Amino acid sequence: MSVTLHLSQVIDRPVADVFRFFAIEHVRNHPRWDPFIQLEQVTDSSIGVGTIIKRINSRSGSPVEGTIEIAEFEPNRLMRTIIHDGSFETRGRATFEAAGDNQTTLTFDIEFPSMNESADTSMIASSIQGSLNKIKQLIESET
Repeated sequence: MSVTLHLSQVIDRPVADVFRFFAIEHVRNHPRWDPFIQLEQVTDSSIGVGTIIKRINSRSGSPVEGTIEIAEFEPNRLMRTIIHDGSFETRGRATFEAAGDNQTTLTFDIEFPSMNESADTSMIASSIQGSLNKIKQLIESET
């Protein structure tokens, strides 16, 4: 049993700009679009396959420590992560596709392996879409 959410947003910037902001500068920028998250990179090298990031999620009130592991990383194409918040695992995949001149479709496929298919995911989907909207706003205003 698992639940997967598929959400996307068109951003009025080239793929390279969106990828840099979201993937390469993930540790710096993620807390900007999701203020409930604090990140600190544990591994010394630049972001790529095998990178481990310490994560503190305070969305539920009490901080929950966890990690993000970069499981797949293809520049200007995709970044796949495995997230552990305590004992809860989430698998995320962000893809970056040109949508026209200087536009990028950023798509999230987020899998919750332990979640039952009958679960109401509307609040989670709304929160993720809100993050995508904030990412769009930040990238378009800064790059």
